[in-house]
Amino acid sequence: MDQIRSFYNVLVNTLIANVTTSFLWFALVFWVYIETRSVLATAIIGGAFMLLVAVVGVPFGTWVDRTRKKQVMVVATAITAVAYTTAFVYFLLVPTSSLLVIGSLQFWVFVLLILVGAIVESARGIALSTCVTLLVPEERRANMNGLVGMVSGLGFAITSVFSGLAVGQLGMMWTIAIAVGLTVISLLHILTVSIPEPEIVHADGAPKAVDFAGAYAAVIAVPGLVGLVLFAALNNLLGGVFMALLDPYGLTLVSVEVWGILWGVLSFGFMIGAGLVARLGLGAKPLRALLLANVVMWTIGALFTIRESIWLAAVGILIYMAMIPIAEAAEQTVLQKVVPYEKQGRVFGLAQTVEVSAAPITSFLIGPIAEFWVIPYANSDAGAQSLGWLLGEGQARGIALVFVVAGVLGLALTFGAFLTRSYRLLSEGYSFTEPAVEAPAP
Repeated sequence: MDQIRSFYNVLVNTLIANVTTSFLWFALVFWVYIETRSVLATAIIGGAFMLLVAVVGVPFGTWVDRTRKKQVMVVATAITAVAYTTAFVYFLLVPTSSLLVIGSLQFWVFVLLILVGAIVESARGIALSTCVTLLVPEERRANMNGLVGMVSGLGFAITSVFSGLAVGQLGMMWTIAIAVGLTVISLLHILTVSIPEPEIVHADGAPKAVDFAGAYAAVIAVPGLVGLVLFAALNNLLGGVFMALLDPYGLTLVSVEVWGILWGVLSFGFMIGAGLVARLGLGAKPLRALLLANVVMWTIGALFTIRESIWLAAVGILIYMAMIPIAEAAEQTVLQKVVPYEKQGRVFGLAQTVEVSAAPITSFLIGPIAEFWVIPYANSDAGAQSLGWLLGEGQARGIALVFVVAGVLGLALTFGAFLTRSYRLLSEGYSFTEPAVEAPAP
């Protein structure tokens, strides 16, 4: 089938693009933490990334609905190339000592250049989700969403290893240069990829350039969908803890090179989960699969740091990573079935905005709280005595305590979601809704 062949080509290009953006993003976080040893700095960077992803969700989603999907991918990749090249030149011109003054103009200019290059990747992600609907028959979409997760995991594994090695062995200058080269390769490749989309379909007329009203109307039109979006938002509110503190926790235990290699190995957990979805699908109730995956993830979150052991952390992260593509594929599969194709870009974008906007709140809050209150208390004599029974001994007790609390709250949220009316309505709606778009003929 030409459509399936086109989809596989898009996946290959997505792998190249994911490697590019993840490589430099990981490297930036590693480099800043190694040079400053500031949990606050990594929290600020992580929070800024998630905040920008939230802000651009609906504009990018509207762009996807108004534009051919290949054009979205070409323009997004070109913007990344320009941003990374500018960051490279800026790094050469500005002294490193100035770049590492947290909160300074030089620091923010450098960080924002890299963030802009990474942020436009979310437009490609929205376009890719709609391409699953456009190019893949309905009965195979869950499997293909699994392949999307597998590609993301493979890119994550590659970049996790090489980001740490690049920063530790080559330095930041060569790391940025490599990212620029990969971006150019990705841009040249996407120009050769064909995405058959003869016309842009607009059931209610062409949307505005930024169509919040249309996105909101499309979400509330599906019974129970608002509940799914809010659940994901609350889930991400707690997930911001991991975004802010996981790298500092790991880098407390091992060197940056070891941490990068370890992340690369553990990222195969992502591919294990994605591979299971690609092979077996999600069953007749993908929403239930999403919540069950969250039960496992939050259980791991509450337990993987109860002792300061890199092996315990590694096993926990491996299982956690295996659950992520199952949850993501389940959400994507539900949306691709219940939302009309011509509105999917805006719905995916609005869901991204609402869900992701929660994480920066936690990330911005938990960084200062952990650095100035929780960690000092946990490392004090009183903290060691009160927390030792639960978290053992070690310098990372304070971060571990935050993980345990977040995990318990996440479990409570997930079990509560099983009992909601939204869960029941959306599950029933998925079972009886016709496909959002008819699959192209072979």
